[in-house]
Amino acid sequence: MAIEVGDVAPDFELKDQHGTPVKLSDYRGEKSVVLVFYPLAFSRVCTGEMHSIRDELSSFQGDGVQVLALSVDSMFSLRAFSEHDNLEFPLLSDFWPHGEVAKKYGIFDENLGVATRGTFIIDKEGVVRWKVVNAIPEARDTEEYRRVLEELS
Repeated sequence: MAIEVGDVAPDFELKDQHGTPVKLSDYRGEKSVVLVFYPLAFSRVCTGEMHSIRDELSSFQGDGVQVLALSVDSMFSLRAFSEHDNLEFPLLSDFWPHGEVAKKYGIFDENLGVATRGTFIIDKEGVVRWKVVNAIPEARDTEEYRRVLEELS
């Protein structure tokens, strides 16, 4: 079942690229969250999207907003990806059970075994305020993230 605007975002706990547990509900009452699902680290479109987030991070992540990026890659692959590409925001591993969080959000592609390109902006109360889901080869526009976050603040 897909998560829609107005739904409470399903909680989860995953390890980031350094093995640190990150729980979505820890941000409740504190920060809005930009939750970015992407298929695979080091792939061409995914790398371009993560670079765009990295390069524009200060414009939409700050005291009131946290970016979390999720893929089905292992924690070790995500660490190599973050170090190689200087990605300083949490990259979360939805590796095992394989794609469990992507499935909760309704964006797991069973045939390919990866998440599609889904982005969910979740407010401080844990409610999804905006979402976009693109096909795997179609990159997202981070300018939309900034616009939606400005409306929330």
